[in-house]
Amino acid sequence: MGHHHEFHPAPEQFTPSDSLRRILMGMMGIGVLAIAFGLFTNPDRFWANFLLNNWYFMGLGLMGTLFLATQSASNAGWSAGFKRIPEAMAGYLPVAYVGMGVLLLALVFHWNHLYHWAVEGIADPSSHHYDEIIAEKVAYLSVPFMVGRVLVIFALWYLFSRALRRNSLLEDEIGGVKMLKRNKTISVIFLPVFAVSWAMSSWDWLMSLDAHWYSTIFWVYQFAASWVTAISVITLTVILLRRAGYLKMVTENHLHDLGKFMFAFSIFWTYIWISQYLLIFYANIPEETIYFQERFEHFEFLFLFNIVINFLAPFFLLMTRGSKRNDGLMLSVALVIIIGKWIDLYLGIMPGTLGAKAGIGFVEIGMFIGFAGLFGWVLVKGLSSVSLVPAKHPFLKEFAHHEVL
Repeated sequence: MGHHHEFHPAPEQFTPSDSLRRILMGMMGIGVLAIAFGLFTNPDRFWANFLLNNWYFMGLGLMGTLFLATQSASNAGWSAGFKRIPEAMAGYLPVAYVGMGVLLLALVFHWNHLYHWAVEGIADPSSHHYDEIIAEKVAYLSVPFMVGRVLVIFALWYLFSRALRRNSLLEDEIGGVKMLKRNKTISVIFLPVFAVSWAMSSWDWLMSLDAHWYSTIFWVYQFAASWVTAISVITLTVILLRRAGYLKMVTENHLHDLGKFMFAFSIFWTYIWISQYLLIFYANIPEETIYFQERFEHFEFLFLFNIVINFLAPFFLLMTRGSKRNDGLMLSVALVIIIGKWIDLYLGIMPGTLGAKAGIGFVEIGMFIGFAGLFGWVLVKGLSSVSLVPAKHPFLKEFAHHEVL
């Protein structure tokens, strides 16, 4: 009744509270202390955690852009009312590039020993550092080639992300469908670019930490982890904004769809997790099992807990229809996945860098809190800089009347 009338949603301007700002600044302060403590007590531990957190939060920024692209390319209307959240997440990419740039400089100038393949003489038969397996991969695993790849990939991610955000804000000014169509075209181009560039980035930054080992689906595994984490961050932000009195058009139907994403991709992540092992097992490649052997022998509790927190918990907690419509439960599961996927990435990085010496203490927890505070600060700034409601989005009426049967 009345749906034929022109739709004029009220604009919503998010204003962060002073207490929220203080919390985020406090989190960043803890991060600075953890970085300083790590640098002075154990530089190797610092660099491993610096890579861990930079990749984790860069992935959230990039997946914000990917979420916008998938919704735009598929003409989805159900997410139009909270698209400002993934847009604000994507605003973290330039910050993440600074951290990854530091890691690139560390690689070039040998400030750390994260990447065994970058050691001088690794491909020289006359050197005592010579490694026959890595020598066969030197055409790809070379520092200049990696630097070149990273610079091109980062530039592409930034340009696509910036274009989607710019057109979204222009849409608020001029209305109509021009910007919608333009963003759809950009998104269709971005999706294959993302697939290739994400695969290469995950090989470069993560898989090459264990340069003797490789997996053909490693990049899919990393995508599944980052994607479901980003969906969880979007869900967490939606719920907190609703509780603060914003996003009045968001209903339990929207939460239901976000819950289905979290449920489905937790299962998909587990499928890829076990597939990565099974590909080695049924192809009878015993030398490749070293990747799993190291993790199970030295990190047995975390290895098993990883499955509990990232698969069993989301699977059973989000199985029913009602659970996906309960904002308290959804908030809890989102937090579980966010922490769980950090643990999963920890298991991906630490065995190849610190080995059995790795642990979880002030450096690990403090740096995660610090990076989370920095990400939260950028997210809040992005959300407060424009209206939370894209008032002239053509699909906003569809969003307002979205219903999951």
